[in-house]
Amino acid sequence: MEIQKESVAVIGAGIAGATVGRALALAGHPVHLFDKSRGPGGRLATRRVEWVDRQGHAATTRLDHGALGFTARSATFQAFADLAQKAAWLAEWKPSLAAGSLPLEGSAMLYVPVPDMPALCRHLLDGVSASWSFAVDGLHRGPLGWQVQAGGVSHATPFDAVVLALPPAQAVHLLSPHRLDWARHASVAPMQPCWTLMGIADEPEPSLGWDLARPATGPLAWVLRNDTRPGRAHVAGQAHWVVHARMGWSCRHLEQPAAWVQQQLQAALAAYLGRSVEWRHCVVHRWRYALPQSHGTAPAASYWWDSAQGLGVCGDFLGGCGIEGAWLSAQALSAALLQRASDAAGASTACADAAAADAADPHQR
Repeated sequence: MEIQKESVAVIGAGIAGATVGRALALAGHPVHLFDKSRGPGGRLATRRVEWVDRQGHAATTRLDHGALGFTARSATFQAFADLAQKAAWLAEWKPSLAAGSLPLEGSAMLYVPVPDMPALCRHLLDGVSASWSFAVDGLHRGPLGWQVQAGGVSHATPFDAVVLALPPAQAVHLLSPHRLDWARHASVAPMQPCWTLMGIADEPEPSLGWDLARPATGPLAWVLRNDTRPGRAHVAGQAHWVVHARMGWSCRHLEQPAAWVQQQLQAALAAYLGRSVEWRHCVVHRWRYALPQSHGTAPAASYWWDSAQGLGVCGDFLGGCGIEGAWLSAQALSAALLQRASDAAGASTACADAAAADAADPHQR
């Protein structure tokens, strides 16, 4: 029995979209990925920054300003992490915590993609066609299939199925014309924001003796020495800082000007370190949809799938918080979509067998 190879549009190139895209492409389905950014990664994010060093020379640095890394709790995700580490896509990071820090949850070890955070998604999507800087703002289903639209212009190719791997608030307007019930659920799925400070500073002191801090109080949730992480460049006399504000602080100041937020977070870092920080370059980034809000209970379904329409949704707001939750959600949705293709092939075979029987004996019904 030959399984029909349906074409699939995947919207969103974070870990969920990359996981779906890879699973379907490996099964032989034509996959095309769309993302509003210039490349994959989503919240597995690294920013390239340009600055001037103490000698007045132009310099570039990469700072991991999204997810710190991730752990593996389930056996299936652990198996994936093991394979990714064997392929040199991931490295183990066992950060030294600053004195007085809150402990890491679950494990003292995190997996970190190398050489940068988006590398994991790049590897997963190797060979998958994509349209970057394509902010999808419309989905239309017609006789030829799904049309994907951005800025009033439709992508040239129609698709048999569409998968949304987006934060729920961004998926709402795409879902509303096709599954209003899903859109309503997505519209009230809480996602927590996070303001992030990143930059390069002079470091007159030798090593601090720690890589990561989780302050117990104050506006800072995480203080990270990015240059101590696996595969990241370390330069003597420099400190590469990434600082994530607490979710509550970020929520209260979500709409504040970036310059004000930067000033506040710089002051908070100096207060935490107990000394001034001589910045060479500094910038802030607002993650409006950083993490789903945990309710302490598992969601009713780890993905949404409408087989009749060929429409699906996956992500960590369904599969559980973090990278592992997004991956598990995407794997489950991929299995459902592949099952649809298998069922369609079975139905086609049954119809062909019935037609052959009718041809052989027109009186038998």
